[in-house]
Amino acid sequence: MESLQAVSSWPVDTAATAVVDVRGEVLGAHGPVDRRFPLASVTKLLTSYAVLVAVEEGAVEWDQPAGPEGSTVRHLIAHTSGLAFDSADVQAAPGTRRIYSNTGFGVLADFVAEATGIPFERYLAEAVFEPLGMASSALDGSAGAGGTSTVSDLVRFAAEVQAPKLVSAEQVAEATTVAFPGLRGVLPGFGSQKENDWGLGFEIRAGKSPHWTGTASSPRTFGHFGQSGTFLWVDPDAGVACVALTDRDFGEWAAAAWPAFTDGVLAELGRARG
Repeated sequence: MESLQAVSSWPVDTAATAVVDVRGEVLGAHGPVDRRFPLASVTKLLTSYAVLVAVEEGAVEWDQPAGPEGSTVRHLIAHTSGLAFDSADVQAAPGTRRIYSNTGFGVLADFVAEATGIPFERYLAEAVFEPLGMASSALDGSAGAGGTSTVSDLVRFAAEVQAPKLVSAEQVAEATTVAFPGLRGVLPGFGSQKENDWGLGFEIRAGKSPHWTGTASSPRTFGHFGQSGTFLWVDPDAGVACVALTDRDFGEWAAAAWPAFTDGVLAELGRARG
């Protein structure tokens, strides 16, 4: 795919990217796809998928109490528990505001570890990495931002999300549908959003503006970006997913480059499909 070569013009030392369709076929790739990069908050997608597996296995339930008083597993994974971004402070009643919270993901991981009797980093490896053949992926730090992986591994993950085998399609559909709709909140890097829509761990594009995906991305597009200069999105209407990993932290360069890049990818796919 010629559109992927645009990453060569990004103001980064190293970037790798790939596009994979709903059949799991890699439509194009560019850069060192087997190089490991810190994922930052793209880690949340992997953590969330492990939680889906735990729910599927019956180890935890969405509406089990977890976190602050009145909060549940569902609140934690959807950033509506009321926990602050990076502390144990409770800033709102559960379900009333979308407060993006790394702390909440740590509490969530601890809850799953206690329920399963397995350290969360091990559970993630056994539930997601190993069955998908993601041999270069690991959780070396926090459940919200401490993952490392490669484009090659994340392509396998993106293929799984589009055609799930580890969990039911119904679980993925619920995780990628807005949970607690209509909540205001801040999308990190892009400011306050009147409706800061999020699923169960997956950020949903919906009508957000500005946003890190493209102007041509469908409202159903979901995924995550990371402050380490990384992103993974899935556009169900286009039937494709895209991964990009870089070695430069997110900033104005990314906010400008990523939407244009995504629009280029979608435009090329549209032309190829006639």
